[in-house]
Amino acid sequence: MATKGFTTCLWFDGQAEEAANYYASIFKDSKVGRIVRHTEAGSGPVGSVLTVEFEANGQKFVGLNGGPLFTFNESISFQIHCDNQDEVDHYWRLLSEGGAESDCGWVKDRYGVFWQVVPSGLIDMISDPDPEKAGRTMEAMLSMHKLDIAALEKAYAGE
Repeated sequence: MATKGFTTCLWFDGQAEEAANYYASIFKDSKVGRIVRHTEAGSGPVGSVLTVEFEANGQKFVGLNGGPLFTFNESISFQIHCDNQDEVDHYWRLLSEGGAESDCGWVKDRYGVFWQVVPSGLIDMISDPDPEKAGRTMEAMLSMHKLDIAALEKAYAGE
């Protein structure tokens, strides 16, 4: 294999370059790379963007302007592991702007891509071998849209 890792291809309807710049502005360790434009041999208007390579949080992506045939849905989402509430708030605010908030830390951005904004310790809490701790934390999480770390920790502790 020529490179390590995978590149995720995201299908857009004409907004690939705009989306790449948007994601690069939100996440650290991000950049927009090579842009491929339609030529006379292409299926789109000459000079319009066909694909744009970008990195967000070090993850490689390519945005493809494939047209309206396919759209995003919740069956694919990206998890953002956050170390503190400030990070949760940051990503939640930026990704929900022009999109839609959902349950349990899920948010749909303005392009229809789904994200899970997750506190780093949440998985440990909901998978705790003590079923009461795990259950209280799960119940608290299920009642939230944006996840509140302090409230999840209180539920976990039984407070």
